[in-house]
Amino acid sequence: MLNNIEKIQTENREIILIGTAHVSKESVGLVKETIERENPDVVGVELCEQRHKTLINKKKWNETEITKVIREGRSYVFLINLLLANFQRKIGDELGVEPGSEMMEALKIAKEKNIEVALIDRDIQVTLKRAWGLMPFIEKIKLFFYLLYDFTCGVFEGKKINENLIEELKNKDIVTELMNELGREAPSVKKVLVDERDIYLASKILSAKGDKIVAVVGAGHISGIKKYILQNIHKENQENLEKLEEIPKSFSFIGLAKYLIPLIFLIIIAHGFMTGGFSKVFAMGAIWIISNVIFGCIGASLALAHPATIIAAGIASPFTSINPATPAGLVAAYVEASVRKPKVRDFEGITRLASIWDAWKNNVTRILLVFLFTNGGSSLGAFVAFFFMTHPEYIAKITGIF
Repeated sequence: MLNNIEKIQTENREIILIGTAHVSKESVGLVKETIERENPDVVGVELCEQRHKTLINKKKWNETEITKVIREGRSYVFLINLLLANFQRKIGDELGVEPGSEMMEALKIAKEKNIEVALIDRDIQVTLKRAWGLMPFIEKIKLFFYLLYDFTCGVFEGKKINENLIEELKNKDIVTELMNELGREAPSVKKVLVDERDIYLASKILSAKGDKIVAVVGAGHISGIKKYILQNIHKENQENLEKLEEIPKSFSFIGLAKYLIPLIFLIIIAHGFMTGGFSKVFAMGAIWIISNVIFGCIGASLALAHPATIIAAGIASPFTSINPATPAGLVAAYVEASVRKPKVRDFEGITRLASIWDAWKNNVTRILLVFLFTNGGSSLGAFVAFFFMTHPEYIAKITGIF
């Protein structure tokens, strides 16, 4: 086992690092034994606020409606917890231990002994946003296809967790291994996914008050944390934390593309008014609405959306196409989630999908399909509308009808 303990003595305090695997019975025992023996002033756990809430109140999280997750802006946390929970649950089932048990044990003992708890990990949303912001466009595409391939091969081709993988993961921190894997596919963000977390964890440990601190972290972080603590980074500790919590601004082709449709729409409408007045603009508007409604409804229908969702997609499409802030797919997905009201626990069914067609039967994956197909249909409807709006013969026919 790579479970280990590192003791670091600074000028005025003692820091004990407990390296654990997140699905290991030995890790649970090591955490309990160490905290009881050392009786520290502070127990640090490798959790952020959101992951801490999820871990200590699993029943509430499992009953959370997806619409509430969307409204509260917790999509990043939700998706990452889902990925990690599903992967760790598979490993945990094989090893007979619940994922995160060592963190729960640390929290339990700290509460029993009235020891202060410090949450030392960076918010997962900040980590993801920093990684995405620093990632070049080509790496984003590469990472997307990597995850798509891994998902389809893992889920739809019946990928199994073999004994060698289980034995290997007994000695590792799964979160760190996931970050390392992503770092291999996107080298430019390795420092965000791996190195920065080591610095952040070390900084938070040094920020904790107390003469003796026990920190429970993944085994993969031990060497990095120890390195930065020994470099005496506490002299600029607060500055480090502030820098590591900043979200970098980056150029986005997708973000730029969102503004192209409304820009083209305004140019065409303005040209139509100057060349044909209100009658021509009215005809263009009719073409725009008809095309967007038809293709928005088709997109939602291809996802086998609820009838109410199909109607909402059709109504929203003409307006959302010229509103960069709200895509039609988001409106349709929200309606779909509201009328069928899937719970977070429904995501467990994703790992049991036998074929790609089962995605249309699962209430959760259907929401993703509704989002994608409605957006696709709405975008196609906009470009079809542009074609007819820029051909005078069709404008004349529409004007004659009305």
